[in-house]
Amino acid sequence: MNKFVEYIKNSFDELKNKVTWPTFSQLQNFTSIVIFSLFLITIVILVMDKISEFGILELIYGSLLS
Repeated sequence: MNKFVEYIKNSFDELKNKVTWPTFSQLQNFTSIVIFSLFLITIVILVMDKISEFGILELIYGSLLS
């Protein structure tokens, strides 16, 4: 049990004193990158869904399999 308590103390000390946390400005930049990426992926999936809705993928797969 003593090793566990020591481990927790060392972990807390490392998080408090040794880890470099991002600034608020960096967090805003990272968040905007994530939101833009999600938007882009959503658009790609939407386009793929609309293509499959019109049966174009069925034509492509049918021509490849025959």
